[in-house]
Amino acid sequence: MLKIFVGDKPIILTSVVEPETDFKNYLLNTVNIGKVIKELENTKLKSVRLIHKNEKKLLKKFLRLLPNVIAGGGKVYNDKGDILFIYRNGKWDLPKGKAEKKETIEITAIREVEEETGVKGVEIIKPLETTYHIFKRNGKYRIKVTYWFEMKTAYDGPLEPQENEGITKVEWLGVGESKMALVNSYANIKLLV
Repeated sequence: MLKIFVGDKPIILTSVVEPETDFKNYLLNTVNIGKVIKELENTKLKSVRLIHKNEKKLLKKFLRLLPNVIAGGGKVYNDKGDILFIYRNGKWDLPKGKAEKKETIEITAIREVEEETGVKGVEIIKPLETTYHIFKRNGKYRIKVTYWFEMKTAYDGPLEPQENEGITKVEWLGVGESKMALVNSYANIKLLV
């Protein structure tokens, strides 16, 4: 079962049909994705389930419904075990951004972390789960596919928010502070942290 977020509400990809309660079922092969997105945005539905009999084909078929934007990002730890957060558009987030042409996703993730935060010397430790969310740009819906990596750095210098990207704060947050930040964050970030 995979979740693609529209705001904080998930579209769940599954091969299991369950009786509808606070969600609706649709067949993936015939779904009107624009209608589903609007339903999630404008009704009290908690989620939507897109069903296909072949579980292995769910994601591939879903990703064909809308243009894809590929991004890379990091859950970065310092030597104290704090996590690097950014504050953008009124919410706490982790640094991430769009891949550039001919750039590996690992290079994208490191570049975006460094550009958005001013942190240097970032190293990838291991891949984390990939997240998916739907957003609207220039009147059209798109699916952002973000490849996340656990990272570390010994950097102890000044943090510099990339203001032209709407980032107003960059902070290292400890365990308690991270939990508080997640109250005002995105559903896919809550899954990662």
